[in-house]
Amino acid sequence: MTVLRFVLGDQLDRKISSLKDIDPDADVVLMAEVADEATYVPHHPKKIALILSAMRHFAAELEREGVRVHYVRLDDGANTGSFTGELKRAIERLEPDRVVVTEPGEWRVEQDMKAWEKALGVPVEIRADDRFLCSREEFRDWADGRKQLRMEHFYREMRKRTGILMDGDKPVGGDWNYDEQNRKALPKRIATPDFDGADPDDVTAEVLALVADRFAGNFGDLEGFRFPVTRQDALQLLDRFIERGLGRFGDYQDAMAVGEPFLFHSLVSPALNIGLLRPREVLERIEAAYHDKGAPLNAVEGFIRQILGWREYVRGIYWLRMPEYADTNALGADRPLPDFFWTAETDMRCLAEVIDQTRREAYAHHIQRLMVTGCFALLIGADPDDVNEWYLAVYADAFEWVQLPNTHGMVLHADGGYLGSKPYAASGKYIDRMSDYCSGCRYDVKDTEGDNACPFNSLYWHFLDRHAERLRGNRRMAMIYKTWERFDEERRAAILKRAEHVLETLT
Repeated sequence: MTVLRFVLGDQLDRKISSLKDIDPDADVVLMAEVADEATYVPHHPKKIALILSAMRHFAAELEREGVRVHYVRLDDGANTGSFTGELKRAIERLEPDRVVVTEPGEWRVEQDMKAWEKALGVPVEIRADDRFLCSREEFRDWADGRKQLRMEHFYREMRKRTGILMDGDKPVGGDWNYDEQNRKALPKRIATPDFDGADPDDVTAEVLALVADRFAGNFGDLEGFRFPVTRQDALQLLDRFIERGLGRFGDYQDAMAVGEPFLFHSLVSPALNIGLLRPREVLERIEAAYHDKGAPLNAVEGFIRQILGWREYVRGIYWLRMPEYADTNALGADRPLPDFFWTAETDMRCLAEVIDQTRREAYAHHIQRLMVTGCFALLIGADPDDVNEWYLAVYADAFEWVQLPNTHGMVLHADGGYLGSKPYAASGKYIDRMSDYCSGCRYDVKDTEGDNACPFNSLYWHFLDRHAERLRGNRRMAMIYKTWERFDEERRAAILKRAEHVLETLT
């Protein structure tokens, strides 16, 4: 009996559920690089290169183990360009008794999967993705009957369930969350660790040449590619973070600085999201760094919260609310995303720095995404579809299950507060406090009304003013609206006029 086991490009884990009971003597693994997945948004070239190279390395590792792999390359002349087409070709060639797959990370792919059995005439078994610490069903049970699905409540439940960073039934250190200790601005003189990733081997070099030829027009540079493409590389990257970055990650995880794209961040999210690392092993290594090496608790807890709390939480939200979630637009935002999101050509230094960094590295950390590019998109009322496509396209770790709830819910408040209790709207003061971007900018971050006033400042008040009917009743925003109402009428008019000018000249 032959089983065809279809492994997708973000499932590069030898212990993935679709491979757990594989019989190397009888079964065949199908892997396929398809145009549909490479082009449904204009992905950053480094993201495409990462996935293709990691796929090829994973296939080679399976073959060295004695597993038969049917591998279809992107430039194969017979490649149909779709998962369904390549599965159909493999079935015709190999005549398997059944197909085994692991549930995908994206809703659109799962819809195709569910149709395969009927369309192709072969039994298809779709197994749960057990890489996550909370299954879809477990999240649904947790959410059932709750009026609000707050991440903090979910995170505490996951700590208790897994025992991670727990002392019996109490959190290690006595508190669940040390976020207030994780917002320090970066000192002017501080040494940051290098991101010294592995040099591309022959497999990666071949992929880079293919991507350079096929996707030359996409946003992003290929030069300096250094993402891990094997499990060994990913484990070395994790070791590097624990040794060089974790100690200061907590204090400076929200900080931003010109010429410092990585600071003390781990950079493991691309490897996590394609399967080279498992969440539990990462969490256990970080927890051990606290117990065995004395890593600061605020750093360890902050990192664990991102993976055990936020990452698992947004996946749960995604599968609980799709497909309707993607269509929500609670604030009625409809402005096209400005061209400078693709060119980095803007006088706003914070945006120019973050977008240019994104173009070079296919990476920006969570505060750069939330409080610079994201906050600006929120304040101008950018169309959620445009913003979601941009975030999904430009970051190497972006897959819809994690990107959409973050962008749609946390960044844009497009879900009306389902994920976050209030919009993450802010003036330029926050960026000035957490970065050196405002130094040397042609705009004055301390000015709100003049011609040289920081656009974030007037846009912030303009956003609050135009959404006052919806947001004024939010208890977390009551003080902000009282401040706005204390401005005299002339000042409010000047601020709104400045904001309108900014909006009119975005393009």
